[in-house]
Formats: sequence, C-alpha cells, structure tokens
Amino acid sequence: MFGKKLVVDMIDRSSENATDRRRFLRAAGVAGMGVVGASVVGGSVLTAGAAEAADAPSDGAVLNFALNLEYLEAEFYSWAVHGHGLADKLTSGTQARGGVVGGKKVPFKTKRIAQYAAEIAGDELAHVKFLRSALGGAAVSRPKIDIKNSFTAAARAAGLIGAHATFDPFANENNFLLAAFIFEDVGVTAYKGAAPLITNKAYLEAAAGIMAVEAYHAATIRTALYEKEMYQAAGAISMARDALDGGHDGDQGIRWKGMANIVPAAPTGIAYSRSPGKVLNVVYLNPKSVKKGGFFPNGVHGAVNTSA
Repeated sequence: MFGKKLVVDMIDRSSENATDRRRFLRAAGVAGMGVVGASVVGGSVLTAGAAEAADAPSDGAVLNFALNLEYLEAEFYSWAVHGHGLADKLTSGTQARGGVVGGKKVPFKTKRIAQYAAEIAGDELAHVKFLRSALGGAAVSRPKIDIKNSFTAAARAAGLIGAHATFDPFANENNFLLAAFIFEDVGVTAYKGAAPLITNKAYLEAAAGIMAVEAYHAATIRTALYEKEMYQAAGAISMARDALDGGHDGDQGIRWKGMANIVPAAPTGIAYSRSPGKVLNVVYLNPKSVKKGGFFPNGVHGAVNTSA
C-alpha cells in the first residue's frame, strides 16, 4: 500500500498541468483517502498530469517530449517497411492530432537492410505503445509530421543535393539509410540529455532502456552506411546537425582517420547529450529558438516545445 503523500508526490512529478492533476485527484478520490492501493502505480499514475516543477519540466512533460520523437520515428519506419503509417488508435491524445505528409514503401534491394528496417520499425512501434501506456490520459496526440519536404530541406542543408533538387528518403535503400541516420543519432543524444530531468526511478530505467535500443539502431544504421562506403554523405549530415544545434563539434560521422567510427562517443567512451532544446533545433531544422518547423511543421505537442 502507498500513503497519500507518496502518491500525490508521484502525480506532481509525473503530470503536465495543474488542471489535469486536480481532475486525477478527484477521480482517484485521493483527497479523502488515507491510502491508495498499489494498482495506482502500474503505469496509470502518469494519467494524472500535475504542475511542472519550477526548476525543470515534469516527468510527464519529458516523456511526452520523447513520445513526439517516437511518433516521428515510428511513422518514418512504418511507411518505409509496410507502406502505411500508424493506426489511428495509436495517435490520439491531448491536443489536436496532426496528419503525416509523405511516406511510401522503400524498394529494398539488400535483404539484410530490409530486415534491419523491419526490426527497427517494430521497436519504434513498441516505444510509441509503451510511452502512451505509461502516460495514459496525459499522452499527447501525434503532431503534424512531414517526412517529405523536411528531408529535402535537410539534404539541401547538408549539401547532399542542390538548391533546387529534391530528396526522396523512400526512393531507394541508400536514401533510406541516410534519412534514418538523421534520426537515430539524435534519438540517442535526446534520451541521454533528458535522463537528468527524470526523477521517478522506474521511468528513468524505462527511458534508459529505450535509449539502449535507440543506440543499437544507430549502430546498425551507421554500420550499414559504412559497409556501403557512404562516408562523405554521412559526414555532411553530421556537420549539418552540429550546425543546427549550435553546440561544440560533438556530432560525428561514420569514419575517422581512415577507420570505422560506429560509436560516436567522447574520449571517455561515453555518448554525448543533447538538451531537449538542442534536439528540437535539429528536428525543426532551425538553429534559432522557434516552436515549429522541419519535421514538425506545427511544432511538437506538450510543454517542452521550443528549440534552444
């Protein structure tokens, strides 16, 4: 059994706003209860949503930020592998649901790359399901996502194509790998950067687990690009990400001094981090402080929505 104060504290750290918090407390009857059963804690505690802490976003806000990124990855891989996006039942939530621009099945030529893509697609779908379950009624809906024009803008910024050319990430497996490379490294740095913001140990462990899976994905994509000797294109994308997030030269390509660079780690052997704001600089394709752009034309949903 859990005492009332413990449950209320958990709700406070796991919710998005005071209105949702009060609604949850009324629904759960916490105000008049001395104790609350352990069933409150399974994953439904985040259904509440409470006021954000003065010095940091709440756990719920951080997980909703992650959910936006998982929607983007899941849609990209689902279209590439299956030729369709996520089911409607997996995209509803708070705020108005947005549509998806672009997407089609990739004509893979290499069997192992098709298998990699299928496995990653399954993992990203599972991440969406997990975060939605953990957040419950506080989960944000899928924002509007652009996986067509945004890739052209990103490719132009990286110098992969000319100012008037277009880039179709679904045209062939090479384009698919470069597009996936844009996402995967950012996902790893995003989860690492968000980890210090999460106070609930159970949610922190879950986030660490997702980060580990994203790291496996990133290494797989980096290896596939290396095997195809696509060093220059991957390096250009890496430099473009560095320019967008405005930080030090932390992003790394897939080759260094003539050798493979599958793990983009610091000299300490530790992966580097991006703050949520820096992550949004990359996915908004804008080095300035803005609330929308790039892969999210109308911005991400939730309290964490502004680039650095």
